[in-house]
Amino acid sequence: MTRRFDTGVKGDGIITKVNVTPIIDVALVLVIILLVTAPLLSVADLPVDLPQARTREAEDERNVSVTLGSDGSMAVDEERVAPDALKGVLQAHLMKPGNSDVLVVVRADSGAPYSRVREILEQTRAAGAKRVAIATRQDTKKAEDSR
Repeated sequence: MTRRFDTGVKGDGIITKVNVTPIIDVALVLVIILLVTAPLLSVADLPVDLPQARTREAEDERNVSVTLGSDGSMAVDEERVAPDALKGVLQAHLMKPGNSDVLVVVRADSGAPYSRVREILEQTRAAGAKRVAIATRQDTKKAEDSR
């Protein structure tokens, strides 16, 4: 015994409605992918093993990233720079409109000599940075245990 189901379409009528739900789903997935990958694009691709810290505050503002690799290579945001050119490159970044009070984040490999990190901090101050921070990797297990 065969059954006929009513599909709601009578004859060879023209489809007058467009289902936009799949289009919206695809658009939302693309927005989520963009939001997840955008922060990854602003940091240089130098391999850096950040030192650990117990606490840190999240920064939601624009910043300039100075990266020091374990081999001594350096980058400002995405641009690799020579160590002697750091001050000039930072001054150029800080002189851009809206960057006068920008936070300069120093990302140094945990294997980098501390004297070199200290020199970078001095150069950032000499370049005119008013706010300087050192990036660390938060040790979540120890932070939860201490609560």
